[in-house]
Amino acid sequence: MNLTNKQKEQLEKKGISEELLISQLERFKKGFPVVKLDRPAKVNDGIVPLKDLSLEKLINHYEEHVSNLSLIKFVPASGAATRMFKFLHELLNNFDPQEDSLNSYINSNKAQELFTFFVAMEKFPFYNAVIKSLKSKHKDWLSKPFQAKKLLFIEEMLLEDGFNFAAMPKGLVPFHKYKDHTATAFEEHLFEACIYAKSEGVARLHFTIAPAFKDHFSDEFARIQEIVERKTNATFDISFSYQSSSTDTIAVNQDNEAIVLEDGCLFFRPAGHGALLENLNQLDADLIFIKNIDNVTTSAHEQEIGRYKKILAGYLLKVQEQVFEYLQLLKSGTVDTAIKSDIEEFLTQQLDAVLPSGYQKYAPEYQLEYLFNQLNRPLRVCGMVKNEGEPGGGPFWVVNNKGEHSLQIVESAQIDTNNKKQKEIAKKATHFNPVDLICSVRDYQGNKFDLMKYCDPETGFITYKTRNGRKIKAQELPGLWNGGMACWNTVFVEVPLETFNPVKTVNDLLKSAHQLN
Repeated sequence: MNLTNKQKEQLEKKGISEELLISQLERFKKGFPVVKLDRPAKVNDGIVPLKDLSLEKLINHYEEHVSNLSLIKFVPASGAATRMFKFLHELLNNFDPQEDSLNSYINSNKAQELFTFFVAMEKFPFYNAVIKSLKSKHKDWLSKPFQAKKLLFIEEMLLEDGFNFAAMPKGLVPFHKYKDHTATAFEEHLFEACIYAKSEGVARLHFTIAPAFKDHFSDEFARIQEIVERKTNATFDISFSYQSSSTDTIAVNQDNEAIVLEDGCLFFRPAGHGALLENLNQLDADLIFIKNIDNVTTSAHEQEIGRYKKILAGYLLKVQEQVFEYLQLLKSGTVDTAIKSDIEEFLTQQLDAVLPSGYQKYAPEYQLEYLFNQLNRPLRVCGMVKNEGEPGGGPFWVVNNKGEHSLQIVESAQIDTNNKKQKEIAKKATHFNPVDLICSVRDYQGNKFDLMKYCDPETGFITYKTRNGRKIKAQELPGLWNGGMACWNTVFVEVPLETFNPVKTVNDLLKSAHQLN
């Protein structure tokens, strides 16, 4: 395409080359290859059952080593809370109080979520603060009609001249109500990190956030720091980063033509959580815990959550120790036939790797080279929960274009739903990815891996959006824990469903994991 000078300046400012822009536009035309599923990963076929593990021994193993490890908790937290309140926005946009009643609106629209919200309003952690604000703004509050109070409550929660929750990051919305205060998801992550990601009295956390909210997060930490440090007997090392504008991708119309804005600039969009791979790559630690901002619980459940994190961490350390031992042997050239057989068994049984079909025909030196390269890569242990209908990715055995099998986390958008066989395989999935990862990103010599080298660029996908009422197409980079980690060594471990407590809609805050009583 012919770029204007303004568009060239825009690309330069964003750090996007013209070659990359052209390749993105070409990708809309040819698409991404779909992931070819072989079968779902299941317990004892790609997923390690907890009953096969010595849980207390793994916890003890982790706790014995933790003081000698550098740890960090990585929390993607840039998402706005907009979707949390989607059904409330729909009410404000579509409901006319002059023409209708709330009851008839709920009934005619089958708005069960709205009904639940109104019935349980007093249980939300922000209820008292919102009511207090409304009473100060409306001196006649007590005499206002029932319906007017409900609408004003929602407006006060969501809109800019009130609490503005709809525009806030999800991490800064009050999630839990305690006896003397309310706690945001951000605060809960600090308390939780102290249970399993604290070493030598210091808990390090890294949040990826939107630049506009840097001060908001900093202010929130300043507000709670003294209390949290006193209660946890820890100090905190908090850092923030932003999704780089160089990872944004061009958006196109239905004819695959780049969308040009009114000011003459090209329309770029953030490229999904896969863009955060660069942020993760900047971190340097022995172990990195990854968990989404909205997956927290109250203090009553934190110790149990921490217990399973330690189990996963202990398991990773055990696997890592064996990986490093074998790599040292391979590097030293002291591997005989018996040890080579042990390494092959470890790869296939413990890391669920599948040796290439022609492996047995390789010359011995090439077999050893293959084993070294297969072991010498980043390692992740991922908790998996039983699938109970949550939308999102899951664990599968997949086949690449070379016919090689591997364990991967696959998003629904990566699956060819027009292919009946692939659709049937997807339906048979038994487990779900809760984004509960522990990562080792250093090699056996202590050098940090360049994580960008272990991403599969062919695993991005095209999404369909609307802008100003018109359909557009956007592009997402390989997902952080999907294609972004496609070439890592991967272990899936089944963990209880109680460890997964996401808040996708505001009504999720009514679940027992988010209620103190």
